[in-house]
Amino acid sequence: MNLHHDKHLQTYVDNLNAALANYPEYQNWTLERLILNANWLPEAIRTPVKHNAGGVYNHNFFFANMSPTAGRAPTGELEEKISQAFGGYDEFKKKFKAAALDVFGSGYAWLTADRDGNLKIIQTHNQDTPITSNLIPIMCIDVWEHAYYLKHYNKRTDYIDDWFAVANPDRASRNYAAATGK
Repeated sequence: MNLHHDKHLQTYVDNLNAALANYPEYQNWTLERLILNANWLPEAIRTPVKHNAGGVYNHNFFFANMSPTAGRAPTGELEEKISQAFGGYDEFKKKFKAAALDVFGSGYAWLTADRDGNLKIIQTHNQDTPITSNLIPIMCIDVWEHAYYLKHYNKRTDYIDDWFAVANPDRASRNYAAATGK
């Protein structure tokens, strides 16, 4: 995780800063604003900003939603919504794991909510984010090989199982509460 956080994430930060270096008018924009408005940025920086802002956003979200004291099911409203949408936390974990395993190449599996609070598991590729689909991220797992290769080699399934032990249900519950305004 140290290499993933300290090197891979930092590379996205450095590359985003380099892309914006000659464009001070965009340097105070949030990651969300950069991502959602990438198609209207000057052509010279459009692609690097989209990729690197997405990389920073996704990695920040991924790391913020893990904790060494996690590994249990969410509680409260998120627990109820997971039960309604997926048939319980164990069933959610199976479906989330299947989505993470099914990402071809590099990307993420996400638990998201729409503006009405309905939950959905989605996949994004490369550094795409759910916010461009008007979905609110609740939790995600990075399934790029750099996220797991040093420890798990090519065994993505083992990495996903280990990730569930550090997935932070309290943070996911707060993300859901923020998404629904409750």
